[in-house]
Amino acid sequence: MTHSSRPLAVFDLDGTLSDARHRQRFLERRPRDWNAFFSAAPADPPLPQGVAMCRAAAEECEVVYLTGRPERCRADAVAWIRARELPEGRLYMRRDDDRRPARRTKLEVLRTLGRGREIRMLVDDDELVCDDAERAGFPVVRARWAAAVTEGLKDAQERLGRT
Repeated sequence: MTHSSRPLAVFDLDGTLSDARHRQRFLERRPRDWNAFFSAAPADPPLPQGVAMCRAAAEECEVVYLTGRPERCRADAVAWIRARELPEGRLYMRRDDDRRPARRTKLEVLRTLGRGREIRMLVDDDELVCDDAERAGFPVVRARWAAAVTEGLKDAQERLGRT
């Protein structure tokens, strides 16, 4: 099986592979401090269940990372993935000016990736992303191993289209 014919395993970052709880406090303020929120991402500890699942998936699948983080955070995200020795894989991020809900931006990427390739699984902690992906026919693993996100982060993901 060639690399390009392997099925895809698509992993979210925040709340799936990385524990973003320590930086959610920046979204509870008014106004929200987006620069501090994203600047603190390199300090996210890994989530062992997500990391183990990602490494196991790489045995049969090509791993792809799909995050709601904006493109301006690419260098930090790539460095975080490498520092945790996660499988190499393409990283899809939201455009810096894209404020659509995460469930819309991620489903758009999934549909593009799914053209001509099997998506074996999407692993994500955002219930709305998971719901929409399942309705679209994608196999989903709900990453429920991290503590619940705050209302500020939920609002950022769904209404503000920021992560």
